Amino acid sequence: MPDGSGVGGPEGAFGPAGDPFRRSDPPELALTLWPNRSCSRRGWTWVVGILAVGLALPLAGLAGTKAAWGMLPFLVAALAGLCLAVRRNHLDGRLCEELKLWPDLVTVVRREPDGRERRWHANPFWVRLKLRDAHVEKYLTLEGSGREIELGAFLSPWEREALHADLAAALARVRGPR
Repeated sequence: MPDGSGVGGPEGAFGPAGDPFRRSDPPELALTLWPNRSCSRRGWTWVVGILAVGLALPLAGLAGTKAAWGMLPFLVAALAGLCLAVRRNHLDGRLCEELKLWPDLVTVVRREPDGRERRWHANPFWVRLKLRDAHVEKYLTLEGSGREIELGAFLSPWEREALHADLAAALARVRGPR
């Protein structure tokens, strides 16, 4: 809110038209979460190249035979399957979540691999941070403003547990002593 009332904080803290996602003042905490990238593009190029050579070795001994032609479609399908999986993995790796925390506002922006954005914001004083073992081990959620959102679904359970500890400490700091 541009007038400084409510969740908006000090006058001018929000960007154009009171957008809480475009604040000009620095947050107390800013986190960007993304899926683990176990292999770089260059690394995957090496994996696919080594697999191509490995799949070609059986064909070398069978060159010019009907057996080579019988094996070829399956070897090409295996290589194509790996290439498609690597490409999908790379595209899915564009997923990220950005969390920002101010004394009067917490925002989460989730950027999907296809470019869509999902946004959520609330007053940190009323936000409830939950870590529970539900259908997912160490399921981490933030609840506020009438919605509950999941955080770090792509993280490992121990990473979600560490994130919970960091967020709980940050929320306690911005809420102040009780």
